[in-house]
Amino acid sequence: MKVLVSGGTGLVGRYIVEELLAAGYTVIIGGRHAPLPRFFSRPVEFAPLSLDPAHDYIEAFEDAYFFVHAAFHHLPGKYRGGEGDDPETFKRFNLDGSVRLFEAAKRAGTRRCVFISSRAAYGEHAPGTMLKEGMPGKPETLYGQVKLDAECSLAHLASPGFATASLRLTGVYGDLRPNKWDRLIEDYLAGRHLRSRAGTEVHGRDVGKAVRLMLEADAARISGETFNVSDVTLDTWDILEHIRWERDCVNRLPLPADKAQLTPMDTAKIRALGWSPGGMPLFNQTIHALATLA
Repeated sequence: MKVLVSGGTGLVGRYIVEELLAAGYTVIIGGRHAPLPRFFSRPVEFAPLSLDPAHDYIEAFEDAYFFVHAAFHHLPGKYRGGEGDDPETFKRFNLDGSVRLFEAAKRAGTRRCVFISSRAAYGEHAPGTMLKEGMPGKPETLYGQVKLDAECSLAHLASPGFATASLRLTGVYGDLRPNKWDRLIEDYLAGRHLRSRAGTEVHGRDVGKAVRLMLEADAARISGETFNVSDVTLDTWDILEHIRWERDCVNRLPLPADKAQLTPMDTAKIRALGWSPGGMPLFNQTIHALATLA
């Protein structure tokens, strides 16, 4: 079956595309430009697509049985604060443009739509609070508000024959290059000062598995629903301690961060469907590979 993936060449979208290709799906990359040859491990198709709500891209969905929406308009390198000094354009593209694509998918007869959302939809909570899908969202950033509003809009479109689901991702790491930790590793090896920081993370391959689960699970169990996607808790020390040993580097590591200040995401809901992330073994394998390539 064919899956249209918007934002498939992005840092998160690439993992989704690779998981779907490995599972035997035919993937159509929706975007402004076709991916470069051999960008993915297997051949993909291409369909012109953008987040501009002034255009109707229903023709991009004609061959697509499923739609995965991972595209996002933002300043380079920024999500929170990605609107810069133009919040109206940020909202018009990421909310109005997303809803326009959801509606086009439904009109075209696409069977399922999966939206890549964010833990930012929850907003700030007291340290140690376990974030669960039934909690009311109270985002304090435009990024989080746009994600939450898009989730709600998609859920309202759910109907028999058009199953919808939103995945709230935590920080996504992985082994594809370029990598989210490239700059961190470079700064450490160069002896630059680094701040201690902790966060919750999930491997991109596990994100891909979560997306695939949304396409293959019983529609009645996922339609109109939101699912947390998170795995391990890491700080800067956890990441760089591996680099230190692998590269025999004598530069000082930042102090461990206080992980008790975090608000972890409860993943029981998606695990009940059969999702099982790689945990620390997958992190250790990944950081070893990154250390070797650094």
